[in-house]
Amino acid sequence: MADPVQIEIVGFEHADCSPFPCNEERTCGLSECYPTGRLTAAFDALKKVLDRQYSSRIALKLTLLDKGTPDYIKKIIELHHPALPIVLVNGRATPIGRIALERIHKEIEKVL
Repeated sequence: MADPVQIEIVGFEHADCSPFPCNEERTCGLSECYPTGRLTAAFDALKKVLDRQYSSRIALKLTLLDKGTPDYIKKIIELHHPALPIVLVNGRATPIGRIALERIHKEIEKVL
């Protein structure tokens, strides 16, 4: 079996999950975190959905920057200036900039 796709969400604990307001239309594709709009709630909702869809084919990690920024994240920020939250797929910064199921799903499928 191949190594799982590593998905890492990077941001601040009390930050929003998106630059867009959380609304009833659920354009992000997640519903369990509505109406909080919080990164940690969206991460938990994303984890549940991706675990159901991909099981052991993915590994999901949340990196919170509140107590410091790891060196590898600093390098990514210096090189790519990504929007928060940052979505990394196998360590590569993606242009997503929010917790959006469909867009993350597309990035996973590129790797699988």
